[in-house]
Amino acid sequence: MKKLRIRTFTMLCFFFILLLPWIFFVTAHFMETKTLSFEEGRLQNETLQSNLSEMIHFIEAGSGQWTEPAWQNQLKTALHEAKMDVLIQSAEERELYRSNPERSGTSLSTERFSVIKDGQLLGRVTLYLPRTNEKQVMSAFAGLLLAILIVGMGMRRFVLKPLEKMGNAARQIATGDWKARLPSSRVTEIAEVRDGFEVMVKGLEKSYQKQAELEQERRFVIAAVAHDLRTPLFALRGYLDGLEQGIAQSPQMVAKYVAVCKEKSVQLDRLVEDLFTFTRMEYLEAELSRSLVDLRDVIQNSMDSLRPLAADKHIAFTAQFMGDCLLSGDTHLLERAMNNLMDNAVRHTPLDGEIAVQCCKDGNRIRFTIRDTGPGFSSEDLERVFEPLYRGEASRSRSTGGSGLGLTITQRIIRRHGGEITVSNHPEGGAMLEGWLPATVSEQKDMDGCKSYSSK
Repeated sequence: MKKLRIRTFTMLCFFFILLLPWIFFVTAHFMETKTLSFEEGRLQNETLQSNLSEMIHFIEAGSGQWTEPAWQNQLKTALHEAKMDVLIQSAEERELYRSNPERSGTSLSTERFSVIKDGQLLGRVTLYLPRTNEKQVMSAFAGLLLAILIVGMGMRRFVLKPLEKMGNAARQIATGDWKARLPSSRVTEIAEVRDGFEVMVKGLEKSYQKQAELEQERRFVIAAVAHDLRTPLFALRGYLDGLEQGIAQSPQMVAKYVAVCKEKSVQLDRLVEDLFTFTRMEYLEAELSRSLVDLRDVIQNSMDSLRPLAADKHIAFTAQFMGDCLLSGDTHLLERAMNNLMDNAVRHTPLDGEIAVQCCKDGNRIRFTIRDTGPGFSSEDLERVFEPLYRGEASRSRSTGGSGLGLTITQRIIRRHGGEITVSNHPEGGAMLEGWLPATVSEQKDMDGCKSYSSK
């Protein structure tokens, strides 16, 4: 549907208001004169002026015969030929002669004059002229009214009605009805306002949905955190009460109680740290403190920090680094992301297992892979493993010590750095986490580092 600008629409309306009365005037002129020429009208006006002059001269010349029937008959014949009528009154305004009693009162098509002779007022004369353009003028006026009516209806349909509907839609949207229909218009400016309004509505709807999701997630996080804090705190309080009441009487029992209390305190510390990082990544959206980071050092530090825990389960680390793994990022957040991945692998790898770590440069990306020999992910885990506070059915009791936020935090850290991470199961068994981060621009590019490594 072709659209018009408001200026063009206004000019068309103005032109239509001028054109339609003219069409009506010309049509009435043609119906009366059977011609489209206006020359005849000019000639009629000249004839009218000539007849008017002759009639005035005839009446003034016969001022002494106004009451005589013979003279009145001559006057009536002359008036009939000129298509005029007359009213003659005496000086005292007494009617002496009226050619047509039906034409009385005031009229725009009249000529009035007084007859004076030798300084004495003889009478007053009113000549009723023929109505030459009356039909044309009335037709033009009717055309003007019709044009105004049509333009008004057009303005209401194309301008006022869409604006009125848009106002109603705005009030519906204000009440939360996002399905309100926005009207279309053939006027460009109104259509642009409608499109902008629709974009705004979609943005508001997305913002509202996101706010609702955040509110739902906030409630879920509060409920989950309350549960996760209560469990270790309850156990910690129970063992501390046991120590206070002297239930642990032997040094071995005391040492066991203390070890359990330390374990629960470590769980609480990890949970609080995870919640702090999650809140920072989700809500604060703080700027990254970027610096030049070697991802190989970050991964090596993470493995070193978890070697004692891995040694308790006789888990072996194997690492292979290929190429230059320099990138621009926040060292603390990247260490937190790698620690979460390593900790998750150690907790889910059985005794005498193995964790294989790979890191290499592939063009303008730094790729890393962490594979363990654990049970891997279930089909539901693969779809929901990055959801906040999600944990698989097998570990829902948190026997492995996880907070359910580690992989969520890791994914958001990686994405904040412009990268991505995915999870899958290795064909030979075990879970595998693969990701990449944008590398810094360097003169030497190891394009085949990951390819040569992946073939081993």
